[in-house]
Amino acid sequence: MLTIFNKEIRSFFSSLTGYLVIGLFLIASGFFLFVFRGGYNILDSGFADLKPLFSLAPWIFLFLIPAIAMKTFSEETRMGTMELLLTKPIGLWKLILGKYLAVIVLVILAIVPTFLYVLTIQQLGKPVGNFDVGATIGSYIGLIFLGGCYAAIGIFASSLTSNQIVAFLLAVFLGFISFYAFEAISQTDIFGTSGYLIEYFGINFHYKSISRGVVDTRDLIYFLSLMFIFLKLTEINLSAKRNLK
Repeated sequence: MLTIFNKEIRSFFSSLTGYLVIGLFLIASGFFLFVFRGGYNILDSGFADLKPLFSLAPWIFLFLIPAIAMKTFSEETRMGTMELLLTKPIGLWKLILGKYLAVIVLVILAIVPTFLYVLTIQQLGKPVGNFDVGATIGSYIGLIFLGGCYAAIGIFASSLTSNQIVAFLLAVFLGFISFYAFEAISQTDIFGTSGYLIEYFGINFHYKSISRGVVDTRDLIYFLSLMFIFLKLTEINLSAKRNLK
């Protein structure tokens, strides 16, 4: 697993992929939070609060994380190295987790520089340091788990096709469904009083819950379960391909 992990990390940073992902996330979030006028602009809001960052980040990650994960298996398939990986005496879970953890590390590396925003908010508070620390910590935890879910979805999508663009679009679609579609459906009158139950299946429900600063085990179980489901689907797909060899 460590060999696969190291290979993926080197692959990310030997090309522009790793640097672009980190740079684009910081540039996009920085412009929306401090430059562009609108609801996400912290300076315009008049509050020393990082809620705009945590409202914006899931939508940026919806595109950036699939862009990272789309090559994990699809490129191996396109280059013909997937056959070698599947015939080697390496467990499928070790192969999947090696690639998955590499994507997670890159996501965390993109998040870490945003701690500068925390220092900025701290200085903007009146008095200095007057901001909701608990909610900020909870939001960062939620963002990491959200990134983990998107990464698992991206890994699964990449295992389905040799075309990276198709893998990217499929991951974005599945990520959007998992994050927002359940909430959108729950707000209609289709399911009546069962709307709350429908919303519960969406990532955004649990992301918003943990962002309040209260780490509920139910939210953690949801995130871990969703990650496991998509990684298990990846394992099933790869296992089927191995049996065809």
